[in-house]
Amino acid sequence: MSQASALDHRQPSPAVVRQAIEWMMRLNSQAASPRVRERCEQWRAAHPDHECAWQRVLSLSRFQALPASGAAFDALETSAQRLGRRQALKLLSGLLVVGSSAYLARDLTPWQQWRADFATHIGERSGFALADGTRLQLNTDTAVDQHFSPTQRLIKLSKGEIFITCGADAQSATPRPLLISCRHGTFEGLSGIGRPGRFVVRQDEDRTRLSVTDGRVLIRSPGGSSVTVSAGQSYSVDGQRASLLPELNMDPGAWADGLIVTRNMRLGDFLAEVARYRHGYLACAQDVADLRLSGVFRLGDTDKLLAILPQTLPVQLKYRTRWWVTLQRNA
Repeated sequence: MSQASALDHRQPSPAVVRQAIEWMMRLNSQAASPRVRERCEQWRAAHPDHECAWQRVLSLSRFQALPASGAAFDALETSAQRLGRRQALKLLSGLLVVGSSAYLARDLTPWQQWRADFATHIGERSGFALADGTRLQLNTDTAVDQHFSPTQRLIKLSKGEIFITCGADAQSATPRPLLISCRHGTFEGLSGIGRPGRFVVRQDEDRTRLSVTDGRVLIRSPGGSSVTVSAGQSYSVDGQRASLLPELNMDPGAWADGLIVTRNMRLGDFLAEVARYRHGYLACAQDVADLRLSGVFRLGDTDKLLAILPQTLPVQLKYRTRWWVTLQRNA
């Protein structure tokens, strides 16, 4: 893959884009010195996201959109402290020129978080209590919208992973179904007796995984099939069918407690999971990808988590930068 193609697939955060805008404005200043240019080059080289943001801002500057973009970011940050996400987004749309607004909204996925009712960024986890009594927990890089009406309770998962704890509808005398919709299907939490229902919904690019901890969940896939999932079961839904999964090699809901719990998991798969909670690049050499590990790992500090691996596996960590980490077999 070429460098330009690789940059096209990166997703720098709004904060990094704002830094790129600030560097561009400093360089465009008549007072810009060689030292400023040197520091800008150092910033661009410090992380791939910096160079990606720089190239995108550079393309915007050709349309003379920088002043409006910079003002928009400042206004968004200030207004977001006193307004909700939706109001802040409206303010942003009034400040950005059309070209830069469309460009950033298309390429920077954090704008999905700004539009969502509930959201987390990479490495963040958060929980919310809904008015109907439902407990909603969001994993890293997740966006969710809530649409409650007199006839149903709908939670729309736009991206990421959620842990639902549900029971009787505390808002309505007539019970309304609790529905979770995503790209590949719809899931309905079924009312039970005694303990509340608990289940995890994880939306990936090509499929959505449902794992039920307590109670039952009805899967309604776009293909027309319906499946009732019981506690202890996990299903994969790809938009056409729902397939029962064998026992998972990772506890699907442990992240809600800040943990990754593995059972004989491939190192390559484990690193792909850890990578969801940190910025940058994380991978391993092919000759160690099939090594297996079991254990309980804390998500609070992924650098400390990675430092544990050489203590249990014949691997060593290689840090090109803080955000570019690989694991290789011990020499």
